[in-house]
Amino acid sequence: MKQRVVITGMGVITSLGQDLNTLWDNLMAGKSGVSEIEAFDTSEYTTKIAASIKDFNPEDYIERKDARKMDRFVQFAVAASKLALKDSGLVIGENADAERVGVSVGSGIGGLGTWEDQHNVLIEKGPKRVSPFFIPMMIANMGSGQVSISLGAKGPNTSPVTACATGSHAIGDSFRMIQRGDADAMICGGAEATIRPIGMAGFCSMRAMSTRNDEPEKASRPFDTDRDGFVMGEGSGVLILESLEHALKRGARIYGEVIGYGLSGDAHHMTEPDPDGAARCIKMAIRDAGLNPEDIDYINAHGTSTPVGDKSETEAVKKTLGEHAYKVAISSTKSMTGHLLGAAGGVEAVICGLALQHQIIPPTINLDNQDPACDLDYVPNEPRKAKLNVVMSNSFGFGGHNATVILKKYEA
Repeated sequence: MKQRVVITGMGVITSLGQDLNTLWDNLMAGKSGVSEIEAFDTSEYTTKIAASIKDFNPEDYIERKDARKMDRFVQFAVAASKLALKDSGLVIGENADAERVGVSVGSGIGGLGTWEDQHNVLIEKGPKRVSPFFIPMMIANMGSGQVSISLGAKGPNTSPVTACATGSHAIGDSFRMIQRGDADAMICGGAEATIRPIGMAGFCSMRAMSTRNDEPEKASRPFDTDRDGFVMGEGSGVLILESLEHALKRGARIYGEVIGYGLSGDAHHMTEPDPDGAARCIKMAIRDAGLNPEDIDYINAHGTSTPVGDKSETEAVKKTLGEHAYKVAISSTKSMTGHLLGAAGGVEAVICGLALQHQIIPPTINLDNQDPACDLDYVPNEPRKAKLNVVMSNSFGFGGHNATVILKKYEA
């Protein structure tokens, strides 16, 4: 028999807060984490805004000598994982066997800042001055690696890299590992730190990001007629998943249960989404959960605020939910957090867990003129109290990578 899998801890590092209460309060207030970029000169950039984290101190979570050997995305991963573990009450080596606790914290891009810095060293000072820590700081799997080292988790250790679907794939894969008995608990989610000159330049060249620089807080506007691209965010979202048996044995507090996971490939285009691929992913997750489409109460949309992406996701929801698509509540919290790329799925799963706990749906802010092509209920501008039993989180990434995770209110 498959193990039931529950959420017992959550941790976040975001522009809207570095703890669950602050994040939730800001979501409920409809606050935007987007502002002008201060870390570097953006005068030559078409986009000059991002959801940057300006008050993160890695030494609050990591010894200084260790933090200096970590890229910023790894620092985020370790910090969020420590917060999630503390929140869960799981103590590796005491109430959890270290060999039965695994890690899957992915990153869509990895150590872009380290890569950029060390390339500059190479050009300016030559190859002998490149840091010996360059490779282990930069590689995308080092979020999982350093979380495992920092926390002493000796179970399965993986690191998906599936662009903006990464965090959700990490959670879904961890769900599967516990289901089949490979681990009792998994530390899982995503981390990203790409608000760097080279990262911003690349996305600007693609013309993928909003250029609403004079109104940063209003730039991310999913499903709105005037949306003009996504706003980059950074940070990490991490969950502690456990088998129900393990959680009950130690008397853990339970946020909710993971009951479904879907994944698919578009086989279509490098960057343009295909609604059929997303629809297959959503359908798989619903089938895996043993549900009918009308059982879904809320969808945390991928909803990046791109003209093509929001329309494609709307079509995918209609294809899979049929008439219920017009009844289900949908919101994009990227309107407030920005798009955290590989960390998005982790942060948004945390938000879904909080929505189940509080029985409130966070809004889609800046939805002033709804696109006629996006004609569903996107919970505009104000949070909404609701009876939430089943919630869904969608994540879709470049390369046609799709992931859907379904959570349920816990019942004994």
